[in-house]
This record gives sequence, structure tokens and C-alpha cells, in this order.
Amino acid sequence: MHRERVVRLLLAGALVMTAPGCGENDGDEAERQAGLTGGWRTAGCEFSRPAQYTTAGSQRMPTTPPRLAAAMERIDRGGRERFAASFAGLEVDQARVRAIVYRVPSAEFDDFIRVAAEDSCVVVRDAAHAVAELTGWHDRVVADLPYWAEQGLRITTVGSRHDGVGLEIGTRDLEATRIGFLARYGDEAPLVFVEEGPVRPLSTG
Repeated sequence: MHRERVVRLLLAGALVMTAPGCGENDGDEAERQAGLTGGWRTAGCEFSRPAQYTTAGSQRMPTTPPRLAAAMERIDRGGRERFAASFAGLEVDQARVRAIVYRVPSAEFDDFIRVAAEDSCVVVRDAAHAVAELTGWHDRVVADLPYWAEQGLRITTVGSRHDGVGLEIGTRDLEATRIGFLARYGDEAPLVFVEEGPVRPLSTG
């Protein structure tokens, strides 16, 4: 399944991703049974819903239904404000009319998701790291950017992964950055390194 990756450009930002469906099962069989770990789905997933589309010019594009968008907003806001030690992020699968929430297992947060989802389909999956932990790492790395510049490392983006895998570091010097970061922050730091080119300003013309 293709996923558009959005990272924060040296700033905190939203972790809502778009995941167009590609016809795969995505572990649905394992998610049929609600449980604290291993993934589960809300009751709204028992009902099939046709995908919705909007037309912009000559292009027909999928869109998120208002009820699902509202449920995602409730979960995102509640996750950040009340369950930051569990919530990692979420994405929308517009083709299958569902949201996917990533969280460090928490019975309390799971109960909140069930209520906030109402009749929408929300798939819940395990995450290794919550937004609170990754925000702490984000702030630490951003504070160290002058140091890394002095070391000659070109860091282009710093952003938490919405699936809770880790803090993603975009750099033009992949191997040197990996070596330098792990030496400074330790092998257990939840860091993911990706090679990226220089940031290009948006055209105003």
C-alpha cells in the first residue's frame, strides 16, 4: 500500500497520513477480534461503505466522508491531549472508507477510540513509540541542529512517523548522519534515517 509520507520541516506538525487502498488485506483477518495488542477494529467496520469522490477540474479524486473526518479529528485531538503516552498517529484509507490509528497498547485509549469512532470504521494497530516520546526526541534533535551544522551534516527534515516507528531524520549525508546520531543519542534511540535532497522553496510565480 502506497503511503504519502509527510514529515515536519524542523517543526512539530500533524501526523495525519493518506493511505490509498490497493486491494490488500492489511491484516484484516487478525483485526477482526478486538484485543489490546495485535490490532482490532471498531464495530463500524462490519458495514461496507462506498468510497466517495470529488471532481476538481477534469480529475476525479477520493475524499474523506464528513463523519469519518469528524471521528478522526476527535481521535487525533483526544490522543494528543489525553493519551499522548499511547497515541502515535493516524492515517485515512479513503478507498476503504476507514481510518487507521497507531498506538502503544492502552486499554483506556482503546475505550476512548470506540466511543469517538461512533459508527465509523477505525482500525487500531500497535505502535512502538507514542507521540509524546517522539515529540521529546524531535525537540532534542531540533535543539541540536546548530551542533550538527558545525559537524558538517546537512539535516533537511525532522518529523515523527505517524505509525510510531520512530523519529524520521531526512539528510543529504545518510551514512555520516547515521553514525553521528547514533554516537550522540545511542543505539536505542528511535531514529529512522532517510536520504533527502535540499529543501526547495515554493514558487511564488
